[in-house]
Amino acid sequence: MADSDDAPRVGELTPPERTLMGPGPSDVNPRVLRAMSTPLVGHLDPSFVEIMDEVQELLRYTFRTDNEWTIPVSGTGSASMETAIGNLVEPGDTMLVPTNGYFGGRMASMARRAGGEVVEVDAPWGEPLDPADVEAALAEHEPDVFGFVHAETSTGVRQPDVPALTEAAHDHGALVIADTVTSLGGVELRVDEWDIDVAYSGPQKCLSCPPGASPLTLSDEAMEKVLSREEDPRSWYLDLSLLEGYWGDERAYHHTAPITNVYAIREALRLVAEEGIEERWDRHERVAGALKAGVEAMGLEMNAPDEYWLPSLNAVRVPEGVDDGEVCAELLERYDLEIAGGLGDLSGEIFRIGCMGHSARPENVLFVVTALGDVLESMGADVDAEAGVAAARRHLR
Repeated sequence: MADSDDAPRVGELTPPERTLMGPGPSDVNPRVLRAMSTPLVGHLDPSFVEIMDEVQELLRYTFRTDNEWTIPVSGTGSASMETAIGNLVEPGDTMLVPTNGYFGGRMASMARRAGGEVVEVDAPWGEPLDPADVEAALAEHEPDVFGFVHAETSTGVRQPDVPALTEAAHDHGALVIADTVTSLGGVELRVDEWDIDVAYSGPQKCLSCPPGASPLTLSDEAMEKVLSREEDPRSWYLDLSLLEGYWGDERAYHHTAPITNVYAIREALRLVAEEGIEERWDRHERVAGALKAGVEAMGLEMNAPDEYWLPSLNAVRVPEGVDDGEVCAELLERYDLEIAGGLGDLSGEIFRIGCMGHSARPENVLFVVTALGDVLESMGADVDAEAGVAAARRHLR
């Protein structure tokens, strides 16, 4: 047995103070951090049950839905994603997924693990799905489930005309799953009006909440499919037919909820409601518009065309002769500023600059434009840092 003198000597926790302008997490509002420091209660305590009810109502407001089945999944955004796909896709089902970004690929992987057959609707990385192509793929494959990414974090592309996709899917008898990880709380999203059956998200993006309790909403039709499965989902932990007992009227024990994370998302959602969801969408577009104006005036190019631009995640082309990893490392070293490089097919080709939640503030945008211009100029890139800052300032007036 180890002697007590062998105990690890670990110092006080002192992480650096960063400005988070990458693809997530975003900066956390101090109110959310304070909520996380409040006393724990039991996960079946009557006071916590009341908090659960409040979180569900606030999530409905933010998703713009009346769905009864609207909950925070205990886990990160990927847990919410796997809950959606792993419960809706049964062995033998067919799921239609997009090819136009990294997270469409993750949908495919999860559907296969659930025992589903995956078919694809093709679109190049950096472009949205064409409703005509979706219609053709639905007619060819007649899938049980159709998934799409509303805000593709890997490319900076927002999927326009969502109702055209959902209408086509429903005409062919498919239920629709929407990835809203980088849009919920920051970009226009109307689950009920757009006829989305299932939407999942993560708390650490536009909600500016630490990961740990991740939003999910299901329509009655989607939950009916879940509850009528012939075979249990492969995950016990994420089985919605069991979670129903905890988040439904019964409030029966299933697992110990991440109480502190539920406190956090409750406060983050209170901030959404206080600001107003449509006002919040407008703020993200206005502040991210200043970021876009700044990088373009500097001489850089956006990856997504204006009509598909995603305000919450700005994909900026890396200038010729510059290494994106070196730029990201230098921004961290010099400015304690986090942005990220590309994923998958766009690795090495773009910077991914978030403008989400509490990070979507004018002072942050001016900071990132100034710092990025400085670092790029020091690396010999053909940019005009001063012009970028001036353009961002003008946009914010």
